[in-house]
Amino acid sequence: MNIQDALEIVSLSHPGMVRSHNEDSVTFDTAAGLVVLADGMGGYNAGEVASGIAVSVLSSEIRHHLQDVRPEEPDPFSGEDAGVVLLRDNVQKANASIYHAAESQPQYSGMGTTIVAGLFYDDRVAVAHVGDSRMYRLRGEVFETITRDHSLLQEQIDSGMISAADARTSKNRNLVTRAVGIDAEVEPEVHVHQVQVGDIYLLCSDGLNDMIVDEEIGATLKMLKANLSLAASALIEQANDNGGRDNVSVILVKVNGRFAAPHGWVAKLLSWFKH
Repeated sequence: MNIQDALEIVSLSHPGMVRSHNEDSVTFDTAAGLVVLADGMGGYNAGEVASGIAVSVLSSEIRHHLQDVRPEEPDPFSGEDAGVVLLRDNVQKANASIYHAAESQPQYSGMGTTIVAGLFYDDRVAVAHVGDSRMYRLRGEVFETITRDHSLLQEQIDSGMISAADARTSKNRNLVTRAVGIDAEVEPEVHVHQVQVGDIYLLCSDGLNDMIVDEEIGATLKMLKANLSLAASALIEQANDNGGRDNVSVILVKVNGRFAAPHGWVAKLLSWFKH
């Protein structure tokens, strides 16, 4: 099955109940197997500029490179999947773009963004993230986070200074330890996960998981998994009903079929046609 038929993707973004404008940016391209979500930060309008640059650079560059590179092929330099290298390199390219814009235009000084991006290929998903925007996975009855926040709070939880329960009311909830565009260099965290038919992947800004506990997010997805659009609307509605203190964005990806890459002589033939 080709990836466009195998994946069903929906996205939704809302400014929330408190903020006057939306600094989140989202995009997806089913044919490329690409999903990107960014949550901007900075002075007036700067956050949405930063998240917009990040999403634009990542999506346009990866789409461009996928015309010449198959993401499951090993990179000639690192041996990693080419898809992993594409994600890492283009988060770094987005970082440079945002950093230089902030340096050259005073009104954008200090702007930055979190990012979480997934590239689906060959029955896998490569996930890159920086900051506290997350990817979750619902597999059967098991709902879990497959990214780990780059935040002061996560470091405190990991070191045993604070319990996960106390973390929900901590004043440090929104202090990220890594962001795109703040420094000249950034190191995104990238992992590859095997995908199974029936999986649902949720990418979200912290405006969702700050307002709804993970158990409720999981319960909503389990209940509405047959209708992704309804599930996305319900999640945003719940966040807003609980106060909606931040912009809230979600991307949902449902795996309806396998999308293994061709191997052997078929792969060689396809790569010949690409050049």
